[in-house]
Amino acid sequence: MSHAQTAFAPEFCDYPPHVSVAGDYANIRPLETDYGQELTAREATFLTERDGFFQATAAEAAWPDVQFRGGPPGFIRIIDQRTIGFVERRSNRQAIGADGPEQNDRVSIIAVDFARRRRLRLIGHVRTTDDAEVVDFLNPLGVPDANVAVVVRIAAFDWAGSEDIPLRLTDEERHGELARLHARIRCLERNMDPLTTSACKMAR
Repeated sequence: MSHAQTAFAPEFCDYPPHVSVAGDYANIRPLETDYGQELTAREATFLTERDGFFQATAAEAAWPDVQFRGGPPGFIRIIDQRTIGFVERRSNRQAIGADGPEQNDRVSIIAVDFARRRRLRLIGHVRTTDDAEVVDFLNPLGVPDANVAVVVRIAAFDWAGSEDIPLRLTDEERHGELARLHARIRCLERNMDPLTTSACKMAR
């Protein structure tokens, strides 16, 4: 079952595309490898390589709450083919937790690889726990001050095209290019003797 089939009620998918985006989705027939309910190695690798994602939740009768969750690559843990998890600080909680999942446990996640302009979208059911063993299991990287575990049971996922994703690279993805340029600029600004100029050329 695809993300659209899970996310939209059947009656919305009957609307024409100019009335509802759900109607447009209903006419799309993506490749079978581009959607599903169980993560494959492709999705697992993509998620564990990310250093952040966007997460949307909503408490009962409340507005949706969209936030960014970040951490070092690997902070998203693959528990099994239908379950992922991560840790966070209690102060970061959204509309999930003691007053959230019991009323509305639905969550939507978008993870983006800006360098390769790829996007993975997931929807599922979320729960949180402060059980120390679960927190430790989901925190092998030792994220500081993490005291809440967030577990998401995946209902569906899909991949999307790259038309609207801007190309953005971190300095690490640029292999230190920005650091080298800053070093060269600082060197040139000193405007010193020829020996220093030679050192600047070597810093290119």
